[in-house]
Amino acid sequence: MNSLIPAAWAQASAAPTTGQYSSLLIPIAFVAILYFMMIRPQQKKAKDHQAMVSKLAAGDEVVTSGGILGRIVEVGDAFLTIEVADGVRVKVQRGQVTSLMPKGTLKSA
Repeated sequence: MNSLIPAAWAQASAAPTTGQYSSLLIPIAFVAILYFMMIRPQQKKAKDHQAMVSKLAAGDEVVTSGGILGRIVEVGDAFLTIEVADGVRVKVQRGQVTSLMPKGTLKSA
């Protein structure tokens, strides 16, 4: 019986059946899925918002991030003056405009 124990310890381990790069496949796939599901759509949304903000002009009706609906009266480099009611003007940063509304929205609100 003593002769079986050293033979068992002397046996070589089985060769791995998977390639050396297959263990990297899952993390790489995870990063790719993360990029296409989260990062890329966020970048596209930010790019679209920047394009919308750069095209703002006087007379456009907008909604700010605070929920204020108004008509742009004056456009500056960093700030916009928005008229929210007759004679009531509010100055906001350009980046705080979240959406451009169709013409006539302010009259119906």
